[in-house]
Amino acid sequence: MTPGEVVSIFLVLSVCVAMMLGFPVAFTLAGVSILFALGGYLFGIFDLIFLNAIPGRLFGVMNNEVLVAVPLFVFMGVMLERSRVAEELLTTMGQCFGSLNGGLGISVTFVGMLLAASTGIVGATVVTMGLLSLPTMLKAGYDPKLACGTICASGTLGQIIPPSIALVILGDSLSGIYSESQLAKGNFIVEPFSVIDLFAGALIPGVMLSLFYIAYLAILAFLNPRTSPAYYEKDVQAWALAGMVAKAMLPPLFLIVAVLGSILGGLATPTEAASFGGVGATLLALVRRQLSFKVLRDVGQATARISAMVFAILIGASIFSLTFRGFGGDHLVQEFLTGLPGGFFTAMLMVMVVMFVMGFVLDFIEIVFIVVPIVAPALFLAGDVDPVWLGVMMALNLQTSFLTPPFGWALFYMRGVAPASIKTTEIYRGVMPFVLIQILMLALLWAFPEIATWLPSVLF
Repeated sequence: MTPGEVVSIFLVLSVCVAMMLGFPVAFTLAGVSILFALGGYLFGIFDLIFLNAIPGRLFGVMNNEVLVAVPLFVFMGVMLERSRVAEELLTTMGQCFGSLNGGLGISVTFVGMLLAASTGIVGATVVTMGLLSLPTMLKAGYDPKLACGTICASGTLGQIIPPSIALVILGDSLSGIYSESQLAKGNFIVEPFSVIDLFAGALIPGVMLSLFYIAYLAILAFLNPRTSPAYYEKDVQAWALAGMVAKAMLPPLFLIVAVLGSILGGLATPTEAASFGGVGATLLALVRRQLSFKVLRDVGQATARISAMVFAILIGASIFSLTFRGFGGDHLVQEFLTGLPGGFFTAMLMVMVVMFVMGFVLDFIEIVFIVVPIVAPALFLAGDVDPVWLGVMMALNLQTSFLTPPFGWALFYMRGVAPASIKTTEIYRGVMPFVLIQILMLALLWAFPEIATWLPSVLF
């Protein structure tokens, strides 16, 4: 191991310690990396020419048309949240299933799936669902653990169901790494991989995971009705209920189908579809009489704040990856993963475990920008890996870490909106069955990669 590779290990450890102490992620990544680079230069183990690539990286980020979809999807999601689509959907679904044992839980999961496909913002979905659904579920006599677990699990579906901001960022990161790794292996004719492929690959696993949630809730309601009793007797006539469902579901469904369908159908790029979705969400708020100057200002400010956070982390992560590579850390990781006994299986398992653990303390965006550029090249070189399968595996893995105690982000969001009468341990216990379901989904996806790769192969 060279001195530079030893320093690269200390670089990673220093960044992790600084972030755990509460320093901002973007500035920690950039600041610590530059300090290590200057120190390495003084000791003759780092070439500052690596830092000369920073302006080119930043210019590449600004010219990346795919990443323009990030603020547009954020705008679309925040606008839909402010237009009270979730509130009307929950009310309507409650009318449909509220007379059944487990009906409210199924309604929450179904609405979470629709919101995931229309907003793709985990934090906003969990908070919104918690504020709207939790009081109703507790009033209906639901077990607090089951109610909190259902809301947390359904709120994180925005991580895996397209169009998701997380998938946009992950797909853009993997596409360049995949091309470079194939060229390094001598494959000069590389099959194209893009965010659109990842959207198509994540669709079936995301829907399957939602159905697994619903199946669990239905089975639990059948075996132990006291955990999820019926809310009320159905008192709405069928024709009136059909009209309510159509009014609540058709507009957001049309928007979802238009945005996702245009991407998967090849009619529009993710950026073009996201812009259409932003306009559609604004028109939907206007039709619902929820659009005002104050709402538009708040949505614009939220979009700017979230987008600035994403791109600041991207810039900091670019500086970190250049410094890490300058010390030879990429070769160290590649030699470590490819030298593990068991070949690709062990290397993939190691990466999944590391990303899962890092998901306890870091956000998805931070992990994608920090970890993926380090480990993905080694995985592509270690075996014949389909980038769609790898991307969906990573997304699903990090979605699971959102739910895992004690540091899962969804649990923090839930704790913030849950009443004081609900203990934190009850939230933790409530999500564990859903964590097991997600691990089952990960195992199925590992054993049967066609779950993720079949739809892209058919469409493209």
